[in-house]
Amino acid sequence: MHNRKTYTLETEGKPMTFEFGRLAQLAAGSVVARWGDTVILATSAASSKPREDLDFLPFRVDYEERQYAVGRIPGSFFRREGKPTDQATLACRLIDRPFRPLFPDGYRNDVQVVITVLSFDPDCPPDILGITAASMALTTSWIPMNDPVASARVGLVDGQLVLNPTKDQSEASDLDLIVAGTEDAVVMVEAGANGVGEDDIVEGIEMAHAEIRRLTALQREILEEMSAETGDPFLKTISAEVEASVRRTVGSRVRDFLFAEDKEDRETMRSGIFQEVHEDLGEEFPDDAWAIDQVLRQIEKEEMRRAIVDRGFRPDGRQPDEIRPISCEVGFLPRVHGSGLFNRGETQVLTVLALGSVGDRQMIDSLGHNDEHKRYLHHYNFPPYSTGESRFMRMPSRREIGHGALAERALLPVLPPEDEFPYTLRLVSEALASNGSTSMASVCASTLALMDAGVGIKAPVAGIAMGLIKEGEKYAVLSDIQGIEDHLGDMDFKVAGTTDGITALQMDIKIRGVDRNILSEALAQAKAGRNFILDKMLEVIPEPREEMSRHAPRIVTLKINPEKIRYVIGPGGKMINSIVEDFGVQVDIEDDGTVYVASDDAEGIDGALERIRGLTEDVEVGKVYKGTVKRIVDNLGAFVEILPNQDGLVHVSKLDTEFVDAPEDVVTVGDEILVKLVEVDKMDRINLSREACIKELGREAVEARETRAERKELTDEEKAERARKRRANSGGKGRNDRKRR
Repeated sequence: MHNRKTYTLETEGKPMTFEFGRLAQLAAGSVVARWGDTVILATSAASSKPREDLDFLPFRVDYEERQYAVGRIPGSFFRREGKPTDQATLACRLIDRPFRPLFPDGYRNDVQVVITVLSFDPDCPPDILGITAASMALTTSWIPMNDPVASARVGLVDGQLVLNPTKDQSEASDLDLIVAGTEDAVVMVEAGANGVGEDDIVEGIEMAHAEIRRLTALQREILEEMSAETGDPFLKTISAEVEASVRRTVGSRVRDFLFAEDKEDRETMRSGIFQEVHEDLGEEFPDDAWAIDQVLRQIEKEEMRRAIVDRGFRPDGRQPDEIRPISCEVGFLPRVHGSGLFNRGETQVLTVLALGSVGDRQMIDSLGHNDEHKRYLHHYNFPPYSTGESRFMRMPSRREIGHGALAERALLPVLPPEDEFPYTLRLVSEALASNGSTSMASVCASTLALMDAGVGIKAPVAGIAMGLIKEGEKYAVLSDIQGIEDHLGDMDFKVAGTTDGITALQMDIKIRGVDRNILSEALAQAKAGRNFILDKMLEVIPEPREEMSRHAPRIVTLKINPEKIRYVIGPGGKMINSIVEDFGVQVDIEDDGTVYVASDDAEGIDGALERIRGLTEDVEVGKVYKGTVKRIVDNLGAFVEILPNQDGLVHVSKLDTEFVDAPEDVVTVGDEILVKLVEVDKMDRINLSREACIKELGREAVEARETRAERKELTDEEKAERARKRRANSGGKGRNDRKRR
């Protein structure tokens, strides 16, 4: 057993503790992190030898949610966890992104970090704790990493920034800002917001970074005490001879393709020049093809960055703050509920909207979201043809899930509330062509689709991707970056919002030294860019359509007494199934008595609503009903059903204005008669009167509105037998002995 050591840091009234030497001793590094009642195990492991066939770092993060962490047994057939939920996948991406820039250049060993959630406290989310714990699992192992990393969350409650808000505070917050960084640099930012201003975002990042410094300082202290040895890792390097030969051979030809405006032309020219260099140097350096590629890419990066920083000249000839040509189209697909086609340069995204009923909502089955439902689903697809490639198409990748979630987060604040717009919304963004930020193009295309469908959004939303090229003290902030500027640049900063404020952002930084001034400049430039894009979108459709597509379902809501839900459902679902079948509608019922009836047939909706109202209507004293005789009791009267599952007694003395000897002399089972509700007694028994209707409306009017069931003609013997039974039931006294009215 290794020596066990525990370290504690006080944070917002709930200490974070990190325990080493207790669990997972055979991992390269492991730590048990606790915050409140959230407990996670973070482990790191790496291969002993590098992958020489790769030109990138094979780094992977797995985030494992265990249902026992909240005291649940998985609901699947096998009663064990299956594939990761979308929420777990997003946590993987969140934890993964801060670490990639911090490994040494040329490190090619397989590295894996596994975060296992052992106990879950909704006030202490395990995602941000996971970033800090992953850093500790890596830095205390032999795996080389340049700097410790930590993370913090910031909310905005009642106009005040709050560090690491609780669950209740988060639900009331206008901002969900997650920041990860090292002691002296922010490396990752992700946020969703309700139209928050740029200044609040920058202040929130600074608040989070102050907390990050405390956490990284603790890690420095831990490292000094534990003195982890990383050894001398094998780093894939390039010989000076190879580099000199490549630079001499390629000369200035990189510029020939680097500044081609068309991506396809650029890729064709690039491939040709790279191939020529490989052929020229192949015999001299037969085992260094990867090194030749690396040098060519480095030259490409240097040329692009020099042109932008020194001359303000981008690969496609734009100015730093210039947006590529934009075109928009709505109503592109005739049978769908809404569609938007957005083109920005060579990036093209089609978003399609499908509207469904409340029953189409998605149940979220992940930690912290037990039995919760989502009414807005945003799915993003990135097929290989969007980049001119061919490959197998399988389940959605982590990237696709992440981009869909970012677009969903950007649009969620502007959707109408469910009580005003009782629909489930599914937006699907198809990335048809990609040359820079299809995720932000998805936001724009989705806004167009929502407006095309007649969804009353609060404000249109647009998105833009910002970049950064920084060389020493000189830098350039770039608006609307294309693929090559993202790949060879220092920052990918996606910002979405309305004209009033930000609704979502995501930032990944590859370098140190991005200070407040650069962040403020990037946000200001992003605001100008997204307003420019919004103007282009509003030229095509200035506001949501007044009417929804004729192909979209109509949904009408009705509120009923929750105690009468069982009447609508019926035994074994018999009643609700009959409503669905009879009227061709979909019916969904909430526990609070809200009923949603959906159909594209107005008559079907009206019929279903009338049936439901009849099943759940409260009886009203003084009201006249047309009811059905269900049962007759000698010497007492007739029981009449005036509403579904609600019947009352018409006493024999109240069946007519004239003397009635027996109930069956006036009515029989199956008759539909007019009755007035005269009383609901203390025992909730309903008393009815047909006599009152005759007095108020007249006999002819009453009988004209009544419907008589088919009657069997009685023989004289049957009539005599009936009279005998009545006398026996009345104790030998005949009806004629009663006092006549």
